[in-house]
Amino acid sequence: MQEEFDALQRNRTWTLVPRPPRANVITGKWVFRHKTRSDGSLERYKARWVVRGFRQRAGVDFTETFAPVVKPGTIRTVLQLAVSRGWPVHQMDVSNAFLHGHLEEQVFCEQPTGFVDASFPGHVCLLSRSLYGLKQAPRAWYQRIAGFLQTLGFSVTRSDASLFVYRHGDTTAYLLLYVDDIILTASSAAVLQQITLRLRDEFAIKDLGALHYFLGIEVVRRPDGFFLHQQKYAHELLERAGMLNCHPVATPVDTKAKVSALEGSPASDAPFYRSIVGALQYLTLTRPDLQYAVQQVCLHMHAPRDSHWTLVKRILRYIRGTMTLGLTLTASTSLEMVAYSDADWAGCPDTHRSTSGYTVYLGDSLISWSSKRQATVSRSSAEAEYRAVANAVAECCWVRQLLAELFIPMPKASVVFCDNISSVYMPSNPVHHRRTKHIELDIHFVREQVALGKLRVLHVPTKQQFADVLTKGLPTTAFQDFRSSLCIRPPDASTAAGC
Repeated sequence: MQEEFDALQRNRTWTLVPRPPRANVITGKWVFRHKTRSDGSLERYKARWVVRGFRQRAGVDFTETFAPVVKPGTIRTVLQLAVSRGWPVHQMDVSNAFLHGHLEEQVFCEQPTGFVDASFPGHVCLLSRSLYGLKQAPRAWYQRIAGFLQTLGFSVTRSDASLFVYRHGDTTAYLLLYVDDIILTASSAAVLQQITLRLRDEFAIKDLGALHYFLGIEVVRRPDGFFLHQQKYAHELLERAGMLNCHPVATPVDTKAKVSALEGSPASDAPFYRSIVGALQYLTLTRPDLQYAVQQVCLHMHAPRDSHWTLVKRILRYIRGTMTLGLTLTASTSLEMVAYSDADWAGCPDTHRSTSGYTVYLGDSLISWSSKRQATVSRSSAEAEYRAVANAVAECCWVRQLLAELFIPMPKASVVFCDNISSVYMPSNPVHHRRTKHIELDIHFVREQVALGKLRVLHVPTKQQFADVLTKGLPTTAFQDFRSSLCIRPPDASTAAGC
């Protein structure tokens, strides 16, 4: 507590002033936690003074609160580029990051418990820096570090507001920001060290060395790439769900039809259901093989039933047998982009909407994927498939723009594979038939990208449609084959090209 209070004092976080009449003075509390290492061992004890931001009043002591965080697809893309070029990748942590943010609003809070100034016990703190718990604290911190990085020569990308790019001659560096966690990679170790020193001069930065543990994801660097896994997180999730000693199953979902929202009786503990399903969503950061199954149980978070909890337990049993699996990013000399798009048709028993899915590969590595129920009812299987193609094309356009801002040229058109012949025919056919006029907006979008030469939509046999695993439950053999195609590997597996 003393260490935290001293840090607040050194940072000149507040000024003691007499309590203004009718001012909104918020209170705070001390929060204690254990900081652990990636192996679960105790690193240190931590105390933090946190204010009760829920007592703030909009328009009085806060206005804008949104602060961006880096997208998972951006992280995987940058790591893929770094490993393909042999660049060093370091991780950093900013101590008391939110305390560096400057406040534009006038905010008053009580003096910290146990550290009330004996000379002015009735005074309150007029904050000049942000504190943890304030609604605008994340935004203030982001604006502070973004402004400083721009003075160093970094520019923020339009594709992702938390990705900063430094380019000077042959020197290039990428910086990823997720609140107070930083990933920094550069074209040389000297440039990386120089940027680190400049950051240290401005903020309380800890250089944690080579990237190994970031946002609960363990990163293992190999000669041929990165291996990303969440084994520790999966173990904790199973323990929290009481499924640590369950019997494993071979697939996360069966091949039966999708479960209705009204099937079964209401779940006995709906908050617990939402807690476990929310945790499963985070596990999909490195486990695309779970994406479809998790997407299905997420559809029922508002009103879960016993049948839906059965689906969740099936996913947990699958995780129990595959905890060591993770995502492999393999170094590649070619950085061509290929996507696979697929959809079922009217699979939802309640809304008759379709489920679309796509996978996007950069070189030999999977960098982006999605499984999502479509927003509208498709009138034919061709329409369902084509809407899935439109989603894949949109993601490819975003990745291409991201790569352009990272100074990665993409001279060749990206390829989107689809196993529906009608969907392949529509982007290149200038004639609008009566049965397709209701989806003209999607057709115009995809056709424009094809006409510009940025994308091509080609046919692929269903047996080679990698995105099939993101739209429906598959038999064990087919599921395991597709899982391998999603770059999912055990930790000791070889990572041959073409995963």
